[in-house]
Amino acid sequence: MTRIKLRYVDYFTDRNGYARYYFRRRRGSRITLPGMPGSAEFMQAYEAALANQSSSSATPQKSRGTPGTFDHLVELYLRSSDYARLAPSTRNAYRLAIDRLIRDERIGHRRVDQLRREHVSHMLAKRAETPGAANDALKKMRILVRFAIDNGLRKDDPTLRLKPFAEGELHTWSDEEIARYETRWKAGTRERTSFALLLFTGQRLADVARMSWRDLEGGGIHVLQGKTRERLWIPLHPDLAIILEQWTRTHLSILVTNFGKPFTTKGFGNWMADRIALAGLPERCVTHGLRKAAARRLADAGCTPHQIMSITGHRSLKEVTRYTRATEQRRLATDAMERLKHKNSQP
Repeated sequence: MTRIKLRYVDYFTDRNGYARYYFRRRRGSRITLPGMPGSAEFMQAYEAALANQSSSSATPQKSRGTPGTFDHLVELYLRSSDYARLAPSTRNAYRLAIDRLIRDERIGHRRVDQLRREHVSHMLAKRAETPGAANDALKKMRILVRFAIDNGLRKDDPTLRLKPFAEGELHTWSDEEIARYETRWKAGTRERTSFALLLFTGQRLADVARMSWRDLEGGGIHVLQGKTRERLWIPLHPDLAIILEQWTRTHLSILVTNFGKPFTTKGFGNWMADRIALAGLPERCVTHGLRKAAARRLADAGCTPHQIMSITGHRSLKEVTRYTRATEQRRLATDAMERLKHKNSQP
């Protein structure tokens, strides 16, 4: 059983062998916490319990910066409802990225209303060799600037019409690459079970790492996506059902480490990367490419974009279309060529 390291959290094992977690301060009431530690629903409940229990004894925090500066703007944003509405994992990622951007640019003490377009353009130019980093810097700066505008700290948006850099798309696994992995790792292994969950549910790595046996119900699996908070029920593909039947149930979590503990998201990602490499697959085959492969295979089966979205949980048709563009191109090209052949065959 995993050792709980969050303050005021403890657990007990019920008669069915499941761990039940709760929050309790000394002499306080016990508050039930849903899901597993680290899951989105668990962390939201934990943060709410912690805030409720500590509100009476909270001490005022020192202001981060002088009003009107970027340091102060970041402090306001991190306390805002805009930030609070983000999923816990997204909040953490945004906070780290924004703090790093402000620190690297050394603009914490600078006034927000003095930021100009050329300043932002210079930030992007410095990151031109890493398009992903440049685009993330632009995204985070836009968030801060638009929050500043909404709160009367400046009137204009210097990030307008600044175009993001073109980024290379992640590789979508081919059927041959999928077969090579499955040949290397047989049913009944942790490697194959993890792979099947990723491929047949089409979910992000973090959501697969959090899946538990309690999520299985009615011939499907319940998913609460950490990034979007989207709630899904995904029917079990027969191949996935067989894989799960051959996987030993030793913990509430479906996937556990060699030490019998649930995976962290980072740990699961590193472990999967090693297993992909051991299967002899090229570096382009990364875990997120299996999510794209799941969407591609659904498109190959004739599913509509909305049907694909019901599995992957995407909210944007644009994103699904990007995942399935190659399949659609092949279908349209084949149809076009058949029409041309039919026309040429006519007398």
